[in-house]
Amino acid sequence: MPKSELMPIGVFAERSGLTSSALRFYADSGLLPPAEVDPVSGYRYYSTGQVARATVLRQLREIAMPLAGVEAVLGAEGEDAVRLLDEHVAGVVGDAAEARWKAAAIRSALGGDVPGHEVAALKGPVFADAVEQVLTATAREPTMPVLAGVRVEVNQEAVTLTATDRYRLSTRTLVPAGPSARAWAGTVDGDELRAAAAEIRRSPAVRLEAVPHGVRLRGTGREDRYCRLLTEEFPDHRLMLASLGEVTTRATVPKDLLLRALEEHPGDRVDLHITPRGMKVGDGVPIPATATGRPLHICFELTTLYPAVSTAIGPDVMLDLRGDDQPVTVRSADRGDLTTLVMPVREVS
Repeated sequence: MPKSELMPIGVFAERSGLTSSALRFYADSGLLPPAEVDPVSGYRYYSTGQVARATVLRQLREIAMPLAGVEAVLGAEGEDAVRLLDEHVAGVVGDAAEARWKAAAIRSALGGDVPGHEVAALKGPVFADAVEQVLTATAREPTMPVLAGVRVEVNQEAVTLTATDRYRLSTRTLVPAGPSARAWAGTVDGDELRAAAAEIRRSPAVRLEAVPHGVRLRGTGREDRYCRLLTEEFPDHRLMLASLGEVTTRATVPKDLLLRALEEHPGDRVDLHITPRGMKVGDGVPIPATATGRPLHICFELTTLYPAVSTAIGPDVMLDLRGDDQPVTVRSADRGDLTTLVMPVREVS
């Protein structure tokens, strides 16, 4: 290959995102040998065609894939390469989940003698349901890790769980078994709370105890579960709720029919047409609904609207709408204590 078509290792490093030392390592390991090595100076040269392979290699190493795995992926094609990648990711996720579970158990054991104070007592299955319902509104964002948490607020009359990913806000209020001795609030790690909920569901009652840097969940005849608190400030959801405009359209619709229509709807965005005669999802068959107020056409991302409807309690959901560009409140018609705010999107013309 003519030298004019080659680039020195420094230029190739800049193009590929790999350091010169990393390129030497991958050359020596056989994963990315240079296109040419000057026999006198020992300088290494790479071709333009190697940039893509080097970029994929770097990306695979960034997700902690071992050298043998990288070699297998780079040597595979199409579906086989994707399968190998998926298997690696599944293993990493599984290892992370196991490490998180073990860490929680260790923290619980280490903190077993740490004094805490009980902030609320609830029915185990009810608390577990509430956790899983609001967790649908969490999100994992490296720049805002608090969005993966659940805000737990306790006063003498209620325990409120809230989660938001900035496009949805889900909140559920529970009545404790007895009045709390003091008010308490904290943002609990969502993943640890999800894992704890699976255990708490099998306990008839659960006591929430505030401990340093976390909350301890004590079930009846069950091992205590510890969930850490997130230190970042939770978004001001109360301001969002207080600033909601007046409801101009209200529709109550059977939950199963709306879910079926959403599942059958083609595309990533869904239009709702609401009139006094009922509701229509996209160009589908009209759904019987009780609607009041002015007719409205509003558009949502399917991934935003569907979880809000699917987690509603009871056979019907109530939609409180304020216009085509304002947050929509999705309420459980029979149980108003579960409320989810959903942001619409502008319709693509």
